[in-house]
Amino acid sequence: MLLKTALPRTGRPHRDDVLLCVVSVLAGVLLWSLGVYSSNNRQFLPEWAVLVPLLVIGPMELVRRTLPNLTLAVGTLCVVADQFTVGSIATVLIFTDLMYAAVVYGTPAMARRLPVHTGLISVAVTIGFLVWLRTPQALLIGVVTGLVSFAPALTGSTLRNHREAAVAARLRAEQTALLAEMDRTQAVAAERARMARELHDMVANHLSAIAIHSTAALSIDSPATSHEALGVIRENSVQGLAEMRRLIGLLRDAGGGAGEEASAVPTLDGLESLLGQARTNGAASGLEFTLCDDRPPGPALPTPVELAAYRIVQESLTNALKHAAPGTVTVRVARLGALLSVEVDSPYGDRPGPRAPGSGAGLMGMGERTELLGGTFAAGPRGHVWQVRATLPAEEKAVRE
Repeated sequence: MLLKTALPRTGRPHRDDVLLCVVSVLAGVLLWSLGVYSSNNRQFLPEWAVLVPLLVIGPMELVRRTLPNLTLAVGTLCVVADQFTVGSIATVLIFTDLMYAAVVYGTPAMARRLPVHTGLISVAVTIGFLVWLRTPQALLIGVVTGLVSFAPALTGSTLRNHREAAVAARLRAEQTALLAEMDRTQAVAAERARMARELHDMVANHLSAIAIHSTAALSIDSPATSHEALGVIRENSVQGLAEMRRLIGLLRDAGGGAGEEASAVPTLDGLESLLGQARTNGAASGLEFTLCDDRPPGPALPTPVELAAYRIVQESLTNALKHAAPGTVTVRVARLGALLSVEVDSPYGDRPGPRAPGSGAGLMGMGERTELLGGTFAAGPRGHVWQVRATLPAEEKAVRE
């Protein structure tokens, strides 16, 4: 396909070039027939000889775009040959157009060199004729030389520079648009990932408790157990629904004030309430929960750190409700200089009784939260204890960087 579209452009002259060729040659022949010459003092050859350079340089207009080097070389020879005849203005004008085309359509090296070389030639011709003739006419010869060679070369160079600048500006605009689209795509993907983590961390805890207690109610034929399970299910359903409504409200009211947003973000001060809820949900599974908060009194941690630490503890408790063996789940939160340490230990082993299904997305979400803040995260069994370890930056400067 590319070959088919390229061949006509290189094998068939441009219609404007055909028009230039025809008009230039016909104008030159008309001037010759009327006896209009650029000089009547050169009688080295008969008058009809002026047509030879004209008829040679004229067809060069047909390939001025595709073969600029050839047309310029042939044009230069024709202009020199024209100086030995009575002279044709059409030949000189065609040469100026070929000089212009050589700069516009030639190689970048030619476009840079021709204006410089023609300028030097114009100066050299002016000085040479001044030394030879020692008359003011020598200046006129230099001016004509500059108009014939330097002026079209300079004009072509200016036009080419403008075209290249326009192409570069268009490419920059396209690159800017492409980068903006990539940034938008990445921002959308990051926002979707954040929303997925929030939804998982907020709802998984309640749904896990619902799944465990509903399974217990179905497997144990006891009115007391069923009544207790239904109470826990109702409590977690209401709390999960409230969490969902709060998140949906935040998503809908994207332009809400900072105070409303801050009030919707949980902090480490709510860990005791979180563990209280876990005690209620895990009582039937033989789980107990303790909290060791060793943070020294002082200013609050950055909001992203508070939220990440809270969600890590929340997801760890959810996993304990799903998979931990009967025993004590210990949560430790401590401030170690510029770092915040979060540790959750839960019994690990074969667990009797109903279990809630899990997909493993919680561990991935905890790792992503920690990585986004530049912290470290590890989770896995050690002996008969499943350990979760997270270290987060506790200073505002570190979080922003």
